Amino acid sequence: QVQLVASGGGLVQPGGSLKLSCAASKVTLETKAIGWFRQAPGKEREGISCISPSEGETWYSSAVEGRSTIASDEASNTVNLQIYNLGPEDTAVYYCAADSSAQSVMTGTANYRGQGTQVTVAS
Repeated sequence: QVQLVASGGGLVQPGGSLKLSCAASKVTLETKAIGWFRQAPGKEREGISCISPSEGETWYSSAVEGRSTIASDEASNTVNLQIYNLGPEDTAVYYCAADSSAQSVMTGTANYRGQGTQVTVAS
């Protein structure tokens, strides 16, 4: 069983930035794609970014492309996501997720999911 532990988030001022980290207990073919999706109250899940370290590929949703960076630290099985220039529309619970398919991560349907971390953007 793969465990994902998320950290980061909290209260951020508009225009600020944040760093989310996801530590995986192990990396297998079933978890070769790791990333994040978010869910705001009353809204559907929204995949925002994913990385496949073994394949050297990254994906970003249009909502965060150009103002975010995802990177992996293979030595620690950790994936970090930094998002810049945050706005109120970024307020949501952010979930770390992993799957054999990046598409599953980006659609919020990944087989493995960590606990959510609240991100609130407000002044």
